Amino acid sequence: MTAMPVARLLPLLLLLGSAPVSAQEAATPVEPSTPVADLAGPAAIPSAPGDGRIVDHETVVVSGVLPGPGLWKVRKDGHVLYVMATVSPLPRRMQWESAGLESVVARSQQVLLPPSFTLDAGVGVFRGMLLLPSLLKARRNPDGATLQQMVSPELYARWVPLKRRYLGRNRGVEQWRPIFAAQELYEAAMDESGLSREDVVDKAVRRMARRHDVELRAVNYKLEIEDPKAVIREFQATTLADTECFEKTLSRIEGDLELMRRRANAWATGEIDTLRSLSIENQYSTCIRAMTENGLARRLGVSDLRPRLDAMWIAAAEETLAENASSFAMLPLSLVTAADGYLARLRERGYVVEPP
Repeated sequence: MTAMPVARLLPLLLLLGSAPVSAQEAATPVEPSTPVADLAGPAAIPSAPGDGRIVDHETVVVSGVLPGPGLWKVRKDGHVLYVMATVSPLPRRMQWESAGLESVVARSQQVLLPPSFTLDAGVGVFRGMLLLPSLLKARRNPDGATLQQMVSPELYARWVPLKRRYLGRNRGVEQWRPIFAAQELYEAAMDESGLSREDVVDKAVRRMARRHDVELRAVNYKLEIEDPKAVIREFQATTLADTECFEKTLSRIEGDLELMRRRANAWATGEIDTLRSLSIENQYSTCIRAMTENGLARRLGVSDLRPRLDAMWIAAAEETLAENASSFAMLPLSLVTAADGYLARLRERGYVVEPP
């Protein structure tokens, strides 16, 4: 059984075609636990898509004990829900001054967790291990096709220098579907660039809630898979429309690593206006569509997962606000600031939303 925030939903969906993954992210997503950081290693960015040249950009470093972002407040009838916006990735090594946040959590009657999804295959640890070989095979292209055969010559030419830089002589990835090869490359690029996708904020807040005996309220959708072996076999034969996911992931690695550093620093130093201005096109929505817009996904009930989770979180937030004088929530930045995000939807329902 695997659960994780929406912002990190792609690795969970990849469970249908690769090795089991542990809970993150969050998004969602989403991150730090004590700011500061030494962003180790320069970004490697081709000077233009497809030209094969790597340009090392200057490392951005934030240091000292930093506060992280301020909190949004959602109010109604004298009750308040404090919301922390989280981003991912963040500097791998950082010190986060979380005393102020802990006082908010300690005063709360409930902590509302980010929306998550649980895939239950109805198997224990031992049976899950027996399924692993089949899961690993599902990462490969149908009919033994290579990655080079699955994408255009232009896209493959962009892949080669990035793969050489971040994955070295990894030959196995050349047999993988584009979506899995892209994810492997992205994770390696984050690691080398001193960025971490670990959901340290979520871990820290859970510790705070347990320390002060504050209830944790999960917003979770559970999908049960009755015959996981049959699902794996069907997935192995399914062709995915994942070329766009592959291209967007390459583009993010080529052009957004330095931007991600700047956004991570803005989060650590609480610069909300800078965070808003440093919007990054996230490849995950495109990759998730590749995994959910096929016959197998529709049959499993995954195709409309996002709107279900959105509705579940909004309903839970309204209940939390009605029942508690003070409560706390964590959400990915995009769901906090977007024109159609969760806080915008609550504002439309009559709640007062105050930015930091």
